[in-house]
Amino acid sequence: MKVGIYGGTFNPPHLGHTNAAAAACTVLGLDKLLFVPASLPPHKQLSEDAASAACRLEMLSIAVDGLRFGELAEVSALELERSGKSYTVDTVSSIHEKYPEAELYLLMGSDMFLTVQNWYRAGEILAECKIVGFARSEDDSAQKLKAHAEYLQRTFGAGSSVIALPNIVDVSSTRLRAMLAAGEDTSAYLAAPVYGYILRKGLYGTNADLKHLPDSDLRAVSHSMVKAKRIPHIRGTEETAVLLAHRWGVDPDKARRAAILHDCTKYLTLDEQLKLCEEYGIVLDNLERETLKLLHSKTGAAIAKHVFGEPDDVVGAIYYHTTGRPEMTALEKVLYLADYMEPTRHFDGVEKLRRLAELDLDRAVAEGLAMTIEEMNGRTLPVHPATQEALNWLKGNVL
Repeated sequence: MKVGIYGGTFNPPHLGHTNAAAAACTVLGLDKLLFVPASLPPHKQLSEDAASAACRLEMLSIAVDGLRFGELAEVSALELERSGKSYTVDTVSSIHEKYPEAELYLLMGSDMFLTVQNWYRAGEILAECKIVGFARSEDDSAQKLKAHAEYLQRTFGAGSSVIALPNIVDVSSTRLRAMLAAGEDTSAYLAAPVYGYILRKGLYGTNADLKHLPDSDLRAVSHSMVKAKRIPHIRGTEETAVLLAHRWGVDPDKARRAAILHDCTKYLTLDEQLKLCEEYGIVLDNLERETLKLLHSKTGAAIAKHVFGEPDDVVGAIYYHTTGRPEMTALEKVLYLADYMEPTRHFDGVEKLRRLAELDLDRAVAEGLAMTIEEMNGRTLPVHPATQEALNWLKGNVL
């Protein structure tokens, strides 16, 4: 088993880090890659504007969750949970204990690679790990790094090598933090969900007004609140909601923002959902209180209103996008259908629903409600009363 160890302050984690990690996985054939954020790095002081350890851990978790090799990657809080300075020798020793049969690879940038022999108890590190340096900068001298690898092998008997990165993202964390504080475009350096997290938490001097975010920033913030696997669905819902809005005379901007935020609390636990309901005065029935799946639409609506300042009609669309209700507004119908039939959805009847949504909005909503009721009955699960009431209302008043 080959285990890579990639440490750093990750303040913040950027595409240079993740691109380097991807290259290491490919070149070395790693079976596991551990990202290890440092608590107190011994070789430098954390910057005055540094994010807290908890925030750096969350940002790194978001960045790793979005990686195409994510199943191999894991974020470890090993150094954050250990008191005192974050010495690599202690981290390597702990990981060796956990994976005693593994071949360990310690990954680092070129500056660290050139000085690793001077680290605290470097001999132990070099004995337990193969040292891998990244050529992360256009200015890195391949010959210099290769020569140092040979020096480590010759002097310490250390296995060492250099990986030339095919996609160089050359930015220092110091420069990146300055760009964020100045409001400069960082899209070439930061994954959008990481940027969204930074905005949401007001890190590095961003101080964004969350109640007046442009669509692109709102999208990044929303994506930072969910798992990476949910993002294609949210994007698909946004795309479909805008198309339906144009088709049926609904404000496409409101449809877009409702879609962007509709699943923003999807991954909260039941306790977290209930706490938000209590905080925002959301009255729940007995079924909702016990059914996690029903709560995210209500708490998401509250967050849309109180955190992001969305208007009542957008809030209402989010609130009812799971259950529907009698006398739904056109915007509510658009979001309900967009969530149900966006391009990543694949189930029997979805193509029929998509065709119907082009021809008759009300009949399409009724079809979606009926399909939901049929599915829930087939799984012997309770149907929320609002869903049945919505279908009955459409049948009795519109269809």
